[in-house]
Amino acid sequence: MTEPQAEAPTPTQNKLQALFEALFSDWRLRVAVIGGAIGAVILGLFLLSFFWQHNIASMGMRSWSARADANPIECMIQDTNNDGYVSCTAMLQGEVVPLECGASMFNMGCRVNYGAAAPTVRSNQSRSSGN
Repeated sequence: MTEPQAEAPTPTQNKLQALFEALFSDWRLRVAVIGGAIGAVILGLFLLSFFWQHNIASMGMRSWSARADANPIECMIQDTNNDGYVSCTAMLQGEVVPLECGASMFNMGCRVNYGAAAPTVRSNQSRSSGN
């Protein structure tokens, strides 16, 4: 019975291994690579937490718009008054509808904000008859 023989490394593998060892033999480069990776993770977590409310509210706005047959426009980035809702807008039958969309995974969905709705524009014909 013959014993299995280990495969000899190819010259390309030897060159890559030598290059890798030469590059990472310096402690400063290793610290820079590890520090860069940690910095990238921290930056990613910061951006995720900063835009989290916007992303959740946008999902709720798109869901509301699909059910109401409206076109979603945009949501604010953050909840500005700390009430758990982000201000969003949608276009419904040619009118802009102000929405308040939940900024938490436990409070998804939108409600129409009637207090912020623009007043309807009256026709000038009703006023001009008195002149």
